[in-house]
Amino acid sequence: MNLNRILTTTAALALVAGAAQAQTATKPAKAPVAESTAKTPSTPAPTAAVTAPVTPAAKSETTASVSAGAQVVAAGDIVATAKASGQFTTFLKAAEATNLTGLLKNTQDLTVFAPTDAAFAALPADELEKLMLPENKAQLQKVLIYHVINAKVPSEAFKGATRKAATVAGPSVELEGGATLKVNDADIVQADVMATNGIIHVVDKVLLPPGAMAAVNTAVPASATAPAKAPTTLPATQVLPKKK
Repeated sequence: MNLNRILTTTAALALVAGAAQAQTATKPAKAPVAESTAKTPSTPAPTAAVTAPVTPAAKSETTASVSAGAQVVAAGDIVATAKASGQFTTFLKAAEATNLTGLLKNTQDLTVFAPTDAAFAALPADELEKLMLPENKAQLQKVLIYHVINAKVPSEAFKGATRKAATVAGPSVELEGGATLKVNDADIVQADVMATNGIIHVVDKVLLPPGAMAAVNTAVPASATAPAKAPTTLPATQVLPKKK
């Protein structure tokens, strides 16, 4: 009798222990408490580049357009052609200031070595400013007509040779027809622009006749000098002999 009671008590305790163990096993685990409520900043997604890469085709097209823009195209007489190009604003302004616009526009069979705006800008400091002063108008005119020959001189007339040609200012310029066409120390960057009244050779430097800047630096104030007048006729210029 006592043995049966002991066994019954033992079985009851085993059932209770088993139920407790089962309850503990099935009880859901709580999520761990976060140590900090601060949020980690998110890394922004990389943005696309603003400038798209230049393709070879686009680069080639840009280069072609720049080259085309640099070319001077005949657009009537010498003055009209220079205006249409947009590269000779300083030269045209100087011609207007010295009463030479009409001569360059209406005289036939001229050759003009036309300096670009960049050529005038490359003059030493203050030289252009001094040349444009009213008291230096006569000297500015002499500088301009030193760029003019009173005859048509195409590049073919001096290619492969070195020749001299008298300018409207009096002193001669030296024409060199080597691998690079030159007039004095300036490169002819574009030759033989055929205007209706003559030829334009585009040059990369301003040509200065001998003693030009010395005369500018010692000029008398404008009030004491007569304004420069355009020559009514141009002196005759000897045409360069043809190559044999």
